[in-house]
Amino acid sequence: MQDFLKKFKRGAKTYLNTNILFMSFVLSSVFNSWLLRLFTVKNYFELKPLLADFAVCLIIGSFGYFLKPKSQFKYFFGWSIFFTILCIINSIYYTNYISFASISLLSTTLQLFDVADAVVENILEIKDFFYLWQPLALFYINLNLKKNNYFEKVEKIEVGKIRALNTLVAALIVIGFFVSMLTGLDIGRLGKQWNREFIVMKFGLYTYQVNDIISTIKPQLNPLFGYDENAKIFREYYEERVDLTTQNKYTDIFKGQNILAIHAESIQQIVVDLKFNGVELTPNLNKLSKEGLYFSNFYAQEGVGTSSDSEFTLNTSLMPTSSGTVFVNYWNREYVTIPKLLKELGYYSFSMHGNNGTYWNRNVVHKEFGYDRFYYHEKDFEIDEVIGLGLSDKSFFRQAVPKIKGISENNSNFYGTMIMLTNHTPFSDIIRKGLVDFEVDFKYKKLNEETNKKETVSAPYLENTKIGNYFKSVHYADDAIGQFINDLDEAGVLENTVIVIYGDHDAKLKKNEYDRFYNYDPYTDSLLSEDDPDYRVIDAYELEINKKVPLIIWSKNKKLATEVTEVMGMYDIAPTLGNMFGFKNPYALGNDIFSISNNMVVFPDGNWITNKMYYNSQKNEGKLLDPNEPVSFEEIASYTERAEEILKVSDSIIVYDLIRKTKETTQLMEGVGQ
Repeated sequence: MQDFLKKFKRGAKTYLNTNILFMSFVLSSVFNSWLLRLFTVKNYFELKPLLADFAVCLIIGSFGYFLKPKSQFKYFFGWSIFFTILCIINSIYYTNYISFASISLLSTTLQLFDVADAVVENILEIKDFFYLWQPLALFYINLNLKKNNYFEKVEKIEVGKIRALNTLVAALIVIGFFVSMLTGLDIGRLGKQWNREFIVMKFGLYTYQVNDIISTIKPQLNPLFGYDENAKIFREYYEERVDLTTQNKYTDIFKGQNILAIHAESIQQIVVDLKFNGVELTPNLNKLSKEGLYFSNFYAQEGVGTSSDSEFTLNTSLMPTSSGTVFVNYWNREYVTIPKLLKELGYYSFSMHGNNGTYWNRNVVHKEFGYDRFYYHEKDFEIDEVIGLGLSDKSFFRQAVPKIKGISENNSNFYGTMIMLTNHTPFSDIIRKGLVDFEVDFKYKKLNEETNKKETVSAPYLENTKIGNYFKSVHYADDAIGQFINDLDEAGVLENTVIVIYGDHDAKLKKNEYDRFYNYDPYTDSLLSEDDPDYRVIDAYELEINKKVPLIIWSKNKKLATEVTEVMGMYDIAPTLGNMFGFKNPYALGNDIFSISNNMVVFPDGNWITNKMYYNSQKNEGKLLDPNEPVSFEEIASYTERAEEILKVSDSIIVYDLIRKTKETTQLMEGVGQ
């Protein structure tokens, strides 16, 4: 036994002394992946992702043994740079999207150059660069090894291929331990891929990225992978789905009228009715919300495609895809859209935007969606005032009015989408140019000890903060909307036109911005203590629930003056408008909001919200929105199952082009019948 222990110690010592570079690469790579989870999903010491990352690094590292010791550094250093970049990209990506990057989004990365200022000002953080220590440390270790003639000593051992094989065997053993710890839920979600946060939490970063590559390639080979299964899921869902739409007081209320939708960039619900020192931040939105139908519990449901996802979900009542974005990766599928449905009723459809037509591939997608004409940027507008990404909203709207008037005069009915732009993150260009006159400080009375009189003083509050700049930018956008509606009225367009205003997504503001907004004490110029009764907790749930955006349906001639508090998502807009205007999408995943109670809004990551609860499917936990309205475990399980079904059906339609295939099959069967 003593001889065995001595041999083991000698062997272990030799291994440790002659595998320094390999071990440095593996351990540093695993540590960086753990660091990423620490900064994002707060996954501190769970064993499963550590084992998974360790196994991946062992496998990759094992191939380094096929190289001579002097050449191994280039191999390990190259991989360490790749892993470091992977960590940095995912760290930055998570800050903005609360998700992890996908290879399917590579085709959209060029758009980052257009919003580089937003990335630098609003997204980049010091933590995003912590991962750089790995290649630097590896470089330093290699220098020291060279000084000590390490590689010459190792080269004499000549056991590279044996060690490669042993390392692969060790990796398989680790994988065995890892797989034995997995649950059915873990394996199921790995296959679906849409719940990326969960996958990184349970499988680690490197396994997630490998799985992402496989998930990205599979749709391109859909005849070989899963078409029959997904077509079956699609058929069964719509065969069994009960149409909940009923006749109600809003049925056909606007039939035969025009629709003008205003895609309000980054306008969040918190700005409605907000005042600073008694002055309304959004007087025009406030007025419209009180005169029209105001949906105060409305969510955008966008994913990594942000604005384009909102356009897609609104027009189709489908969910954003789990892999890539529809506008870039799946634009050439067949979709049932609002423009196509209205065309059957004799409507002319158009869209307008002050940015480049190629941004989010809109110049291609809008035609596919059934818009008769897309007006954009220099092609159709004089670029006389640029703010941020393109033409300012005020100039855009001013130039759009005569175009809309002409469309109205030449067509019996129209459906138009006006895509706003100025209120796009980082909200700073408009401030730099001094185009907003609105104060976001806090004024209060303070005793002047010298004069013994109370004087009005101004606390800094939100001035020169990101959220302060956002509020100022929103004030500009609200002013532009107000002027637009006034100009439309003067042009005589509003007599038979319904205005639909929706926020396309939240403002992507961080927790510390909301902390200052809700918990600032102007008298001490500091944040309230957590013990203070007025302190508002801004936790992860509060951040998600706070992402509501406004939805307003307004008509000049119908003062509906109703607030709708039922929880509602972007996929509910098409069925709701369909009930009002007389069209119907047979593939809609949403509901007419006036035909349903206890609605559920599903988010692309699998989370969901009802009137009672917000549920986080990654963490398998939720937050009650009303403590007096408990939710049973059976209800949670039922809602979670429905959420996963909706995501699966939507993804099947998009990836496998099932609407087109169904239409072709139907036409074929009709031809045979004749």
